[in-house]
Amino acid sequence: VGATPPQRRGRHTGPCRPGAGTQSGYTFWANPQKAPAALSKTQGTLQGLPLAWRDVAPAQAEHAAAAQRVLVVGAIHGDELTAAALALHWVALAEQVSARQAVHWRFIPVLNPDGFLARPATRTNASGVDLNRNFPTPNWAEESVQYWEKRTRRDPRRWPGPAALSEPESQFLHRQMAEFAPDLVVSIHAPYGVLDFDGPQTPPSKLGMLQLSQLGVFPGSLGNYGGLQQGVPVVTIELHHALRMPQQREVEAMWQDLLGWMGKHLPHKASNQ
Repeated sequence: VGATPPQRRGRHTGPCRPGAGTQSGYTFWANPQKAPAALSKTQGTLQGLPLAWRDVAPAQAEHAAAAQRVLVVGAIHGDELTAAALALHWVALAEQVSARQAVHWRFIPVLNPDGFLARPATRTNASGVDLNRNFPTPNWAEESVQYWEKRTRRDPRRWPGPAALSEPESQFLHRQMAEFAPDLVVSIHAPYGVLDFDGPQTPPSKLGMLQLSQLGVFPGSLGNYGGLQQGVPVVTIELHHALRMPQQREVEAMWQDLLGWMGKHLPHKASNQ
């Protein structure tokens, strides 16, 4: 990006051990040969770990053609461990309602497995790039450098990379956006404890205990790229803690509030039947 990249800190030495509630996120990425059949995977990261997703499609054929398509992304930042855990919890909730819902869910619980499994876990990927500043937004080459140098004071945790889509993880999500063509993207982060939104629809006022507090627009962010440039609403969940999961009732309350908002504000597709 016309600036010297920061020195990479830390190294990939295997999984760290977070607090209770996040352990399930490690099972597949630490042992990819044990992937369940329902989990799809594709190209590897720089450390050779798979980039994987899980589809939960409508169980009834008459719902499939009219299904809303929702892409849920966790752990864009590898040190936000609860983001992955929440996505995995929501897979189970999506399976419970698939028989009666016209929604096709696609879950990417861990977009940044190299950072997720580093010791200690890192915000950036193995190249030291902040993946949430690496998406192709207007004037990326100029604005991302200016933001990194002037607003973050060259914070190595927020380096946007040498070019937009320079990283295998951002390239993967870029392809997922094009091929899956979601009607909604849900991006899970921590630990600001708020709800953010980018896009053309009316934003949700809350999900569970999280209240809407729009944080602004950043060069190369997924919210900027998806919500403002592609016109796909992006709901960004900022959990309160990166290592400690919310209580189960809060996990379910966020889920129910999301479903309620989708029913009111996402366009319903006409069935071909």
